[in-house]
Amino acid sequence: MSLPQTPYKYSLTQPLYDWHPWNMKWILFFGALIGSGICDRETFSGHQVFRINVRNGDEISKLNRLVNSDNLKLNLWKSPPALGHPTDVLVPSVSLQEVKSFLEDHDLEYSVAVEDLQTILDAEKQEMQHNVHQELSSNCFNYGAYHTLEAIHKEMDNIVKYYPRLVSTVTIGHSFENRSMYVLKFSTGEGRQRPALWLNAGIHAREWVSPATAIWTARKIACDYGKDAIITSTLKKMDIFVLPVANPDGYVYTHTHNRLWRKTRSVNPGSTCIGTDPNRNWNSSFGGVGSIADPCSEVYHGPYPHSEVEVKSVADFIKKHGNFKCFIDLHSFSQMVLYPYGYTATKAQDADELDMVARNTAKALAMLSGTQYRVGSIFSITYAASGSTVDWAYDNGIKYAFSFELRDTGDYGFALPASQIIPTAQETWLGLKTIIEHVRDNI
Repeated sequence: MSLPQTPYKYSLTQPLYDWHPWNMKWILFFGALIGSGICDRETFSGHQVFRINVRNGDEISKLNRLVNSDNLKLNLWKSPPALGHPTDVLVPSVSLQEVKSFLEDHDLEYSVAVEDLQTILDAEKQEMQHNVHQELSSNCFNYGAYHTLEAIHKEMDNIVKYYPRLVSTVTIGHSFENRSMYVLKFSTGEGRQRPALWLNAGIHAREWVSPATAIWTARKIACDYGKDAIITSTLKKMDIFVLPVANPDGYVYTHTHNRLWRKTRSVNPGSTCIGTDPNRNWNSSFGGVGSIADPCSEVYHGPYPHSEVEVKSVADFIKKHGNFKCFIDLHSFSQMVLYPYGYTATKAQDADELDMVARNTAKALAMLSGTQYRVGSIFSITYAASGSTVDWAYDNGIKYAFSFELRDTGDYGFALPASQIIPTAQETWLGLKTIIEHVRDNI
């Protein structure tokens, strides 16, 4: 199949790509939006991220007591306490002295990983403002920058525009606030229902590098078809679906109100707290360990499985399709390649093969710049988590189910600098191709 040549000045090692004048309307709107500021945007001045190490079970218990204290308003950034691995906790400025006193009084080892979160977020905002002006003057979409949902959706349309014989868009549903669940489909099957791979991103709203990596990956798939042997042979045999933003309402909210928002934006009857953790809402050991029944919790599982329309839309589409062979969910941060299960220590039936694929994936990820990824089941190397995407996929017959935790390991956490988007995407691509090739040869 011959594809039209893109007029883009195209190189995925560089951040900028030509963008056409009909996209200027949204750029002007976005520039005005971030330039004027949002009056009710939550700020994090003086908030610090503590990295806490625990050496025994008694220290784990003490740290759990601290983290679960309602009055301190702590925000767990990375992993519940576990021996051998640090826990990152965001501490509000008003709680700093109390938390430090607790840690010192109980002889808990800690360091300050982030001195002032707002300083990092201010730099991120300034970079986005600079990017808007750069795109306005150059008519370019910058793959090395963070973007709004509208910008990502428009770039998805651009990909379809320049690769119409390979790529199409599918709207699989709408969010709670009626935003499109917009998916790119890569296929050479001319409408036939073929084996397929699903790439999910942005299910947790604050993990911005996940959608950024997904849209970069979508462009890479389109450009490499006919040039890269793995992608070309795979697309001759199966389809690839990419959902860059699986939680659109939450993602928009991180741009307009609270940069650290994680959940959906659905209303919880009887509670003033908004949203559900969409990665605890899947019908796989729903409501079990690692999820909470309190709507105010960041890991609230929702009132019932697939209560979140965003989750239901993906699940219904995948089940109706009936021939998905692989499900990959992109998250950040911690640098891990994970596979089922999250809700039990019991090994999955295909654990040995999944572990082998995951280890090969981690090796591929490290080839570009030496970035090290840990490998294992969700339960074994992170924490217990019920109702997750990959467990649901695996329990519903999708054998090759993996979750990536992208860069970094905590220096920036959810506020990874935009300068790391392309390096993250490039190394992730090598890992994704490792999985894609194995799936292609084993379906």
